Amino acid sequence: MNFEETLNSGKFVVTAEVGPPKGTDIAALHHDIELLKGKVDALNVTDNQSAVMRICSLAICKIVLDHGAEPILQMTCRDRNRIGLQSDLLGASVLGIRNVLCMTGDHVFAGDHKGAKPVYDLESVQLLAAVQGLNGGKDMAGNDLLGCTNFFQGAVVTPEANPLAPQLAKFEKKIRAGARFFQTQAIYDVDKFKDFMVVARRFPVKVLAGLVILKSAGMANFLNKNVPGIRVPEDLIEELKAAGKEKALETGMDIAARHIRRMKEENICDGVHIMAIGMEDKVPVIMEKAGLI
Repeated sequence: MNFEETLNSGKFVVTAEVGPPKGTDIAALHHDIELLKGKVDALNVTDNQSAVMRICSLAICKIVLDHGAEPILQMTCRDRNRIGLQSDLLGASVLGIRNVLCMTGDHVFAGDHKGAKPVYDLESVQLLAAVQGLNGGKDMAGNDLLGCTNFFQGAVVTPEANPLAPQLAKFEKKIRAGARFFQTQAIYDVDKFKDFMVVARRFPVKVLAGLVILKSAGMANFLNKNVPGIRVPEDLIEELKAAGKEKALETGMDIAARHIRRMKEENICDGVHIMAIGMEDKVPVIMEKAGLI
């Protein structure tokens, strides 16, 4: 089954990420894809993540396909106008890439080319609508396509945003624009996430809870102070502190596995999206700890 079919089958789905390198040496990338292939249901390929210039997501998605795994093409609106975005989408389609995650994208101030000009001709809701149009055989100017696309399009949502109301409003806008699945910002408070899912279950979309592996109490405090929409509860920070430096990462993996197990057993969401951020080898370990493999 492809990613869409797997989600619709009722299986508890697991996706992970592979980050394109900054340069042409892709040996480690090949290793990570082979490591995760057959264990996760799809692999997100990030698009100049954090506004740092890297190999384009489209090229790496084709490599993921060549390895026999299923890619999710991440597309941000920061670097291309509507012509470039639609052109890349058509290119992805003819290469056999079916899944696309539409995002606005971090501002260039966050990255390594601070003098770059951000484009933002579109934002995430408009990009979703553009994908929907291409699926229907029309470009954004209303012109007919010689052959349409067949994308399974998704978007992101931040369930722990404060205030939450604007995030819920945009969540609904994204659904109206064509989003059919969502991957969330990192979740650490499962009870609070359950409250969000009460709202999400009113809509015919699939939701994967995002999980970022905590390496230390310091990392948890950094996320709380610097990343909007992420809140690591104090009890988890204390658990990491108690583990000490040598066992903090193992404890962070245990926390992720515990949350995955609970979300699956309680049928809270449709799956999880594990963001290992340079620790792709830990993903299968976490899945094993959670009882998924």
